[in-house]
Amino acid sequence: MHKTPIKIYYEDTDCGGVVYYANYLKYFERGRTEHLEKRGISLAKLQKRGTLFTVVNASLEYKAPAQYGDSLIVETSIEKLRAASFVVLYKIVRESDGTLLVIGVTKMACVNDKMKPQELPPEVRDALTRG
Repeated sequence: MHKTPIKIYYEDTDCGGVVYYANYLKYFERGRTEHLEKRGISLAKLQKRGTLFTVVNASLEYKAPAQYGDSLIVETSIEKLRAASFVVLYKIVRESDGTLLVIGVTKMACVNDKMKPQELPPEVRDALTRG
């Protein structure tokens, strides 16, 4: 599991000072990117080689609101690994008190630069299976 800190700014919130619901998908993206890079997977290098990851499914369950000024932690882990896809689990908690705010899942497909499915490169598969 990788932990990514997120600070909530005014721009992240709605008129009531609560984090706008769709922003959690952006926080998932940050957490996933940090998690992959921490495992040695360079998305920029893969992209140059014509290997991309695309979200094919996303689900979120909101437990409690985050608000302007909060510091959050995105906990990211790989849940399933298939030949051409993987599933990522996210938990977002408030750093100050550990309150669980959001649970989410994304299914990521590996595609080429023409958006056609392809198998995960061996180095990506190895990095995702390492503890």
